[in-house]
Amino acid sequence: MEGNPQGNFARSKVYDPKVALEFFKSGGKAEKIARGSTIFAENQKAQPLLFQRDKMYLLIEGEVALQAGRKAIGTVRAGEIFGELAAIAGDKRSATAVAATDCRVIGLDDREFRKALAKQPSFALMLMSMIIGRIRDGIALLAERSRKLQTAWKEPVLFDKKQLEELATGLSDDPPVYFDRNKIIVEEGQTGTRMYVVLKGRVMVYLDGEVVEKIGPGGVFGELALVDQPTRLASVVAETDCELLPIGRNAFLAMVKTSPDFAASLLTALSERLKAVTAKLK
Repeated sequence: MEGNPQGNFARSKVYDPKVALEFFKSGGKAEKIARGSTIFAENQKAQPLLFQRDKMYLLIEGEVALQAGRKAIGTVRAGEIFGELAAIAGDKRSATAVAATDCRVIGLDDREFRKALAKQPSFALMLMSMIIGRIRDGIALLAERSRKLQTAWKEPVLFDKKQLEELATGLSDDPPVYFDRNKIIVEEGQTGTRMYVVLKGRVMVYLDGEVVEKIGPGGVFGELALVDQPTRLASVVAETDCELLPIGRNAFLAMVKTSPDFAASLLTALSERLKAVTAKLK
């Protein structure tokens, strides 16, 4: 829930507490936290050089209170996850989490998170679906307010040159495709059947007629439609002549299941998008 003022991820329709429990158990161990203890603090950020690492948590027993700016913003109940966005994206904590009762939790840092992804990839897909749901909800609210996104989202480069070559020769269902400058690649509202990895060139992402993102080699787009399979959220146009690698749903699912780093990178990208939308709503 932390970092998400529009609602609790763990109360999403796609959230399955059993999947979450198996995931956290595969990567970490339960620990007790005494009533009144601060689990993490607002604006706190991990310092790897000091061997401090951000964690996401699953609450097994008890209740956790969330506060921002000294105001209560929510409650975490048994079976729910919290602190996931800061842990995934490596950002400062957007809220303080305090044990309202004696609690039992399982916490996973980034290394433990990747270890668990290798064992329980279904959790990654579930978490992606929840984040995408919040992105869609946030954009719908922005549309209701007649406000447009005027700053670009940061797009992490998911793949380096070597990884791009491996993708092009192994994991994709389809050969690379080419688009001339200014050609429309996907249109908002279309049904999505492929995600795309940019091999060469650069594309522009449009939402309500505004450029909200530019993606170059190593970046991806279209993955939102593959996770929850609705219509395209935005239009994409070739800013330059482009070479793109299409990846169908079957290959996408195989990559999530076989590469924890790929899944973690996609979750980071989605978290950045959610953060950008949430910032516009504040």
